[in-house]
Amino acid sequence: MAINIPFGVRVILPDDPDHSREQTETAQTAFEAGQLDAAAYHERLNAIVRSYPTCLSAWAALGELSLPDDAIAAYAYFRTGYHRGLDRGRANGWNGAQQLPWEHESNRGFLRCLYGLMLAATEINEESEAARTRDFLFVLDPENHFEIESPE
Repeated sequence: MAINIPFGVRVILPDDPDHSREQTETAQTAFEAGQLDAAAYHERLNAIVRSYPTCLSAWAALGELSLPDDAIAAYAYFRTGYHRGLDRGRANGWNGAQQLPWEHESNRGFLRCLYGLMLAATEINEESEAARTRDFLFVLDPENHFEIESPE
């Protein structure tokens, strides 16, 4: 039985709520500039997530901050963001097989969570999930923003 997946259909997810993506970016910029240490950056991200639990960019940033030092925490952050992203997509008509290209800013939080989930799953030897998420990234973003190796 052939499955007809509508390749080429591109979806743009709605943005994170109420400027929460911008708040996350501001915190990240301050951290990268040395204006916040890791603990203060972590607390700022926690505050954003407490106020906006559907902010995919904040979940991605929490995961990125945790890897590689705490792969279990990173896995949990990325997985939460991934599931929040699935919920957001489905609530807005995405069927799970349409492309979510990196070029659209509002797709990036979800793609970062999915990529981070792949990395964290690899780190904790969850090989089947690492492979599934890698394959899913190729479907969602065929431009391969993260430059991951092609599935065999």
